[in-house]
Amino acid sequence: MSPAHRPDRPKFELFGDTLSGRVLWLTVAIILVIELIVMLPNLGRERQTWLRDRVAHAHLATYPLEQSGATLSPQAQDSLLAFALDDQIILKEPGQPPLTLSSSHPIPPASCHVVLSDETLWYSTLRAVLHLVGLGGHEIQIIAPSPLQENAMLEVTANEAPLDADLNAYAKRAFAVTVIMALITGLLIFAVLDRLLVRPMRIITTSIINFREDPEQESASDLAWLGNRPEDEISGAARELKSMQDEMRAALWRNARLAAVGTSVAKISHDLRNILSSALLVSDRLQTINDPTIERASRTLVSAVERAAQMVTRTVDFAREGPPPVVRSAVPLYELIEEAALVVRPVDSGVTIQNEVPEALVLPLDRGQIYRVLVNLMRNAAEAGAKIIRVTTESRSGVTRMRVADDGPGLPLRVQDRLFQPFTSSGRYGGTGLGLAIARDLIRAHGGDLVLEETGPRGTVFAMDLAISETQI
Repeated sequence: MSPAHRPDRPKFELFGDTLSGRVLWLTVAIILVIELIVMLPNLGRERQTWLRDRVAHAHLATYPLEQSGATLSPQAQDSLLAFALDDQIILKEPGQPPLTLSSSHPIPPASCHVVLSDETLWYSTLRAVLHLVGLGGHEIQIIAPSPLQENAMLEVTANEAPLDADLNAYAKRAFAVTVIMALITGLLIFAVLDRLLVRPMRIITTSIINFREDPEQESASDLAWLGNRPEDEISGAARELKSMQDEMRAALWRNARLAAVGTSVAKISHDLRNILSSALLVSDRLQTINDPTIERASRTLVSAVERAAQMVTRTVDFAREGPPPVVRSAVPLYELIEEAALVVRPVDSGVTIQNEVPEALVLPLDRGQIYRVLVNLMRNAAEAGAKIIRVTTESRSGVTRMRVADDGPGLPLRVQDRLFQPFTSSGRYGGTGLGLAIARDLIRAHGGDLVLEETGPRGTVFAMDLAISETQI
């Protein structure tokens, strides 16, 4: 991939109301919450470790008393208790009187009694959290077997102030490590998500914005690069978006060309109609001459001039901007079909038009527009070689659907897919390819649609919805 077509480097937008920033900080927040939840049991273990240390240090502090077998001075006891960070130590051994080390200072009564062997992790965690929120710092009595001598029990009275300090220091260290780990992990996850999700979303969004601002401009190569990635939902969406933009761009180009053609035809239509009117007038005068040869030529000339005028009219009608205006009135559909049949029957005296529409059916329609649609469909069928044309209606779910069916040879397969596109002829000589396109526009202006329902050797059926909300007047 050349540098000109290489996608831009990812932009790490960590702050602001952006998807990148939201992904990062949401990731950091989730990791931080998980780490804090994991840290809570560690606080309980830290408290249990502190309590065991007090018990172990307390037994060590009683060794001089056990060895001397005599009562120590208050100063010596205070020194040993200061070493153990305790206020009072009672050592109980089987068959021996209790040994007691007690501070010379007044000892507050213990507000909490802990049997260390019964202390659970969850209870210790709860007590540790209470220490962190400032509900500790009281006198505590610890009852536990000695870790240094079998069958020896210790009752240790100590102040929880050192425990508060230890837990706060541990919590600060753990929180700092947790924040750092959350940031590092969040950045790593963010980099992966930005590469896999955020950056592709930014490319798709930019492509949509650029297409909205200038739909005729060729799409950027980033969307093509995204579509060529390994198969996943995002690459599939990018390919479909690029395909849609290419099709829309081609359609806009075609419409622009058609608009230019329509503008040009509209400009020359006035002069062309004057020329054709003059030719038609001359042709009518030629028919008054009593000469068989001139009479035959004049009839051919009149037919050619009328067809040319009709082609100009159709082209100008199609070139008009916007949908045709609809002026609705109460239209007896049976009578309208009969009027259209009067125009079509002279095309081929052998054609039979069967009007099977109820005579009482009256719909709010634009009479002139529906008349044009009917004449176009019937005339096409007659010129294609149909001998019987049937017009029927049915009402279902508030929609009146009219069908124009014939027994002609059917439409060629090569034009069926492009039948309603402008300038697509159904195969007959002299057609402009605009009749069906204009007919569909007129029906759609009424809120319905004109569709090819069936075609084949047994005939062709066109169906149209005449009213989205049927109103019988």
